[in-house]
Amino acid sequence: MFAKLKITLPLLALPLLFGAAVSLRADFFALDPGVRGDPPGAGGPIDGLSANEKIFFDAGLVAFNEVQDVQGDDPGLGPRFNLDSCAGCHSQPAIGGSSPFTNPQVAVATKAGATNVVPFFIKIDGPVREARFKFKPDGTRDGGVHALFTITGRDDAPGCVLAQPDFATAAAQNNLVFRIPTPVFGAGLIQAIDEGAILANRRSNVLRKLFFGISGRENRNGNDGTITRFGWKAQNKSLLIFAGEAYNVEQGVTNELFPQERDETPGCLFNGTPEDQTHFDQTEPTAVPSDTVKFAIFMRFLAPPAPAAETPSISNGRRLFDQIGCALCHTPSLTTGKSSSAALDQKPVNLFSDLLLHNMGPGQFRTAPLWGLGQRKFFLHDGRTTDLREAIMAHRSFGNLQFGSSEANRVTEIFDALGGADTQDIFNFLRSL
Repeated sequence: MFAKLKITLPLLALPLLFGAAVSLRADFFALDPGVRGDPPGAGGPIDGLSANEKIFFDAGLVAFNEVQDVQGDDPGLGPRFNLDSCAGCHSQPAIGGSSPFTNPQVAVATKAGATNVVPFFIKIDGPVREARFKFKPDGTRDGGVHALFTITGRDDAPGCVLAQPDFATAAAQNNLVFRIPTPVFGAGLIQAIDEGAILANRRSNVLRKLFFGISGRENRNGNDGTITRFGWKAQNKSLLIFAGEAYNVEQGVTNELFPQERDETPGCLFNGTPEDQTHFDQTEPTAVPSDTVKFAIFMRFLAPPAPAAETPSISNGRRLFDQIGCALCHTPSLTTGKSSSAALDQKPVNLFSDLLLHNMGPGQFRTAPLWGLGQRKFFLHDGRTTDLREAIMAHRSFGNLQFGSSEANRVTEIFDALGGADTQDIFNFLRSL
């Protein structure tokens, strides 16, 4: 048993297990090399699409880039919203990615004559954010999105009068939390992973996970019991639901999945609902589906990001990433099951995530896929940091009575004990993804 334990556990973890000090190689202080500046290596269609799949992918990309108005050619914005296009949130390093370097929320606050005040937590060089309140005024749980902006004052919303939420008071009461956009590169591959593959991976490496204090659980749909996998808390089952909910919540556009306005204030409703719908009067095949369906098709066939070329430093960082326990949650690769699309059928998915929820101290979060991390600027669910070291160390938490300590505490402890050269190799590996 002990011989097996010594083989299974990471070498760097063994000194901690037996009470010895970890050997420090503090030859220099490792630094996050920052966002890769080479070509995006992302934003195009996945290999192997049929001619018709490629046509619908292109139509989905056009819809993803559309800018919404309250009334006009692309109607439906508001009455409350966070931004006016999908691509505005998902644009770094290419369409489908994450929050861009310059935050478009600052400009949209007063676009078309709108009278919004930019909230204090929205900065021109900060991440695109949505805001949530932890609790309602009566003390019951909230957790829902409170849109940053209203259409009040816009020249395409005459007569509408709405107040923005009181974010300053919510912040003073410690009642305010944030989320940033999740990249959707390779999302169709993630959707095509069989539940059996997720569960088999959860049951693997039992002794190593036991030593590191890692468990994790799948999130499941309340009705059919199947595993959900999209969103910061794996709350969405499919890309279609993910798209429909985001269209309604982020842009205020009602659709066939979410057909009611989130705010029905008289004088602020200008269109029939659902505003986004199947176009039964069209004969061109790509013109018939709703925007929501087009978004889902685009994400389904969007290629995963391409990693940088391997170097000795990257190779060592990859080895250490596994050795110190990071890969136990950030699983390097899973495989899709049988798919109705040949491009997604039984393919490797190098996502670096187990798609499970883990206790991270004050709450539970899905293991964020790391592919494409090398070209992201903002990290963690709220975008609080642009630095890899800070992001890694933020995984450590003593938690609360509900969730207990973070499952990442032991891994971050070992990471923090590494010398500069090994830490730098891990940073270089992560920025290669």
